[in-house]
Amino acid sequence: MAATDWVKFMALAPVRVYRYLISPLIPPRCRFTPTCSAYAIEAVESHGLGRGFALALRRLARCHPWGGSGFDPVPPSPSTYQPSDR
Repeated sequence: MAATDWVKFMALAPVRVYRYLISPLIPPRCRFTPTCSAYAIEAVESHGLGRGFALALRRLARCHPWGGSGFDPVPPSPSTYQPSDR
């Protein structure tokens, strides 16, 4: 495992602990799909640690009764973005 992968793994450890150990003990109340924990993991894996956590924090800030709900995917990273041919 490369050093950067290890850092990502350790940074996401609290999210995974919440997702697999704490979340099953409380009733589901997610407003968005995917859940915030899944969103955080995907954001860090696709955008890197800094931008990924910024996206996850922005998502958590929208998680309130007036913040909307529904499908809210992680935006594509610039390296995987493919513009459409129009």
